[in-house]
Amino acid sequence: MRTLAITQNMTLDGSIEMVTDWFDPTVEAPDLMAESHRQDAEADGLLVGRQTFEDFRSFWPHQTEDATGITDYLNTVDKYVVSSTMTDPDWQNSTVLSGDVVDEVTALKNADGKDIVVTGSISLCHTLIGAGLVDEYRLFVYPTVQGSGRRLFPDGLEIPTLRLVDTKAFELGVSLLRYRTV
Repeated sequence: MRTLAITQNMTLDGSIEMVTDWFDPTVEAPDLMAESHRQDAEADGLLVGRQTFEDFRSFWPHQTEDATGITDYLNTVDKYVVSSTMTDPDWQNSTVLSGDVVDEVTALKNADGKDIVVTGSISLCHTLIGAGLVDEYRLFVYPTVQGSGRRLFPDGLEIPTLRLVDTKAFELGVSLLRYRTV
């Protein structure tokens, strides 16, 4: 069975929604990029909601001088977009999942392959967490306090028991916390 990992950038106060400009994916931080590429090598599926997909699609495929390597990865990885309204994803290697989210993601997890990564897509993350489908959380914590914004673990969401499996610190002051569900 494939691992479903939520990978999120977040503030010290737990926000994953960018209300202010605390995260820029085009910043070339060598140690942070190396970790991102290490994780990318272990994944062959990217699962996102429609809004995150549209945001990515409107930006990344059009980058011609991307030194980060994110464009190359996103153009080649199998992308799965959860949407009840989208019919044509209009981006190579993209598949629209329009059925029951839990059933569709369970089928993806049961298929052969490497990790499936979810990023952004706050509502989708909440659904996956609530359904008990998430195997790992990869939280990149940025040294900033935003004071508002939606969180990965909002009040009322039943949180699984987690075990810390790895931590890393990066030059920009970012910390990676990796948790597995128990």
